[in-house]
Amino acid sequence: MIFLLQVDSVNPLASDTAAQVVQAAQKAHEELRFIDLLFKGGWIMVPLLILAFLGIVIFLERYLTIRKASRDESNLMQQVKQSILSGKLESAVAICRNSNTPLGRMLQKGLLRIGRPIKDIEGSIENIGKLEVSKLEKNISILGIIAGIAPMVGFVGTIAGVIQIFYNISLTDNISMGVIAGGLYVKMITSATGLIVGIVAYVGYHILNIMVDRVILKMEIDAVEFIDLLEEPGR
Repeated sequence: MIFLLQVDSVNPLASDTAAQVVQAAQKAHEELRFIDLLFKGGWIMVPLLILAFLGIVIFLERYLTIRKASRDESNLMQQVKQSILSGKLESAVAICRNSNTPLGRMLQKGLLRIGRPIKDIEGSIENIGKLEVSKLEKNISILGIIAGIAPMVGFVGTIAGVIQIFYNISLTDNISMGVIAGGLYVKMITSATGLIVGIVAYVGYHILNIMVDRVILKMEIDAVEFIDLLEEPGR
């Protein structure tokens, strides 16, 4: 009987303790929100958020610009071809001017050089093409810079936080695992944020470069077709 009473008296305490542990864990899990973590990252989160915002703005602006430049221009080439074969050069120039696209500006430059040697026409088209490509690539390199420095900025924040943790330990002489782990997980937030920003910027950088390469290939194909068109009547 005494043994049974002891068991009965211990079990409620054990169950209460386990329940408290579970409740504490659930409460900590509920309180660990993403926004709260960002604020706990400290001052280093400010430059990281600025880099993230800058990267998003540059990607969206360049994406829309390059996509506009990469639209199908087969109708433009067909109209220019018909005007040239009909001898209506002014009409062809007007069509290219109204298109307001990289290909249209290239063809317009070539049309204005008609009457000169083919090499001169090719050179003028090539120069305009390089200028248009440089416009498309504007600010894309900034994404590459963000992809490189964001993880390093986050790592600097983590290192600074760890230094602060051990400095506080040296002052209080408290080396409990709770103090170290509690401060360390907060400081690791900056490294995680820096990596996320860097990865997103890196992916965006290569997506835009792939899009630009496709535009360049299409412009080169259309330029060759245009030169062939100019040489055709003289054959």
